[in-house]
Amino acid sequence: MPGASSPIAKWMYRMAGRRHRRAGYKFQGMDLLFLTTTGRKSGEPHENPVSWFADGDDAWLVVAAFGGSAGNPAWYLNMAAHPDQVWIELPDRKLRVTPEQLDGPRREEAWRQITSAQPRFAKYQTKTDRTLPVIRLVPAGTTDETTDGAQQPPDAP
Repeated sequence: MPGASSPIAKWMYRMAGRRHRRAGYKFQGMDLLFLTTTGRKSGEPHENPVSWFADGDDAWLVVAAFGGSAGNPAWYLNMAAHPDQVWIELPDRKLRVTPEQLDGPRREEAWRQITSAQPRFAKYQTKTDRTLPVIRLVPAGTTDETTDGAQQPPDAP
């Protein structure tokens, strides 16, 4: 299998992204958003389709599940390194968001909501010793930030 940065892998990711967009931002019965983060090492934009769950009117929950792998996905590490450089694309809009990793009772409540909607996430948790991070995304500028949330993401690969 080619590495994630090989031309073949990049082409495959682009084709999968097009397919998911044509399918109405859905994959295996789950809602998808396209998450763009800035690479912690490369400084380049990286786009990943990620399952999401509504958390109120204008907030989205995502899980750094990585299929239950031992380590966190690259997008999670990139988000942690550059939390001010995170964008999402939904069917009707693109916007910059602010990530917040949930913990304690807030994470537990979100986790119940997620596993109730998609039991596969509970299975992912059984495959690994790490606690799967749950991240809440809100439009940038709706917290203590002063940056305009309508800013466009960099061109993703």
